[in-house]
Amino acid sequence: MFTGIIEELGEVRKIIRQGANLLFEVKAAKAIEDSKIGDSICVNGVCVTVVKIGKDSFFFEAMPQTLKTSDLSGLKINQKVNLERSLKLGDRLGGHFVTGHVDCVGMIRRKINSSGGICFEVAVPGDFLRYCLPKGSVAVDGISLTIAARKRGALSISIIPHTLKNTTLGFKNPTDKVNIEFDILAKSTNSS
Repeated sequence: MFTGIIEELGEVRKIIRQGANLLFEVKAAKAIEDSKIGDSICVNGVCVTVVKIGKDSFFFEAMPQTLKTSDLSGLKINQKVNLERSLKLGDRLGGHFVTGHVDCVGMIRRKINSSGGICFEVAVPGDFLRYCLPKGSVAVDGISLTIAARKRGALSISIIPHTLKNTTLGFKNPTDKVNIEFDILAKSTNSS
């Protein structure tokens, strides 16, 4: 379980094909502090298992199902990724409950400068629109955000400068893909 409060930007160092799976090496500092093999780390909103730890990096594997339901297969060497370690009992919950189980991949339609920040309009597959509750929570690439509006097959989110500077959203543009996980409470009340 995670909170959607990004701890650091990591950087993809290696991507190695292992049959149908991919093995990733990600450069990190904070995310590997007190981490061990078997721990969970959220990478761009996807809960992954640490399989090896290096001096300044960690490795994780992604199976076909994960690659199909997220945008991890589109990662490139040197690309920045959002990282968050899993919650520990007693930690503060600064964002909202994020499981790391991506619901769908969205595509940024528009990036609009607004007063003091940026507004992103993200296209969402139709089946998932019922979970887009205005003022509800959503995790976009693992970042805990608030839905500003829902319109024409998309959700809108407003991003403050701090979030733009400290997450991958600062690098994102129209047509870029993002991992989306809808709030577990919205899913449990709108499941039918």
